[in-house]
Amino acid sequence: MLTEVNVFGIFVSPFSIYAVSAVFITLLLRNILWRTGALNWFWHVALFEIALYVCILCLLILYV
Repeated sequence: MLTEVNVFGIFVSPFSIYAVSAVFITLLLRNILWRTGALNWFWHVALFEIALYVCILCLLILYV
């Protein structure tokens, strides 16, 4: 697990680093799913994207 990160003299918790990296991973996966047409399978796309973000964030916290 990461320790606190010093950003311009302010200590930032590792959770915020994981949250920002999860956003970029989610955007990458969303782009791939959109190009393949897999997002059309879901009834509520926004709900799926939030769930995908939460799953990625949890996996980052557990395994990184």
